[in-house]
Amino acid sequence: MGEFDLIARYFTRPVRRAALGVGDDCALLSITPGMQLAVSSDMLVEGRHFFADVDPAHLGHKALAVNLSDLAACGARPLAFTLALALPRVDAPWLQAFADGLLRLADAHQCELVGGDTTQGP
Repeated sequence: MGEFDLIARYFTRPVRRAALGVGDDCALLSITPGMQLAVSSDMLVEGRHFFADVDPAHLGHKALAVNLSDLAACGARPLAFTLALALPRVDAPWLQAFADGLLRLADAHQCELVGGDTTQGP
């Protein structure tokens, strides 16, 4: 079963307060008349979306870029982002390079990190 079939079968429900819901690059939330908020959430998984030996600065860049791309596809401008990150262990040089790549792209798009989640995991 492909991604879109899985979404259609298990997670598609009518939306009541959103202009656009499940199944597109972004959800579009109507926040005031004539104004919509676009929300994107893409995940990167080692072994599927990147190799373990990837340059962490490039991975940090990609982690944000895939979401900025979804926003652009919906005609939205980035405002802020959250970061969800699972790491098997704390590796300070790796994390510094990852953060540098991520935040350099965020600065280029005037998009600020506003929260998220970190946990230990693969």
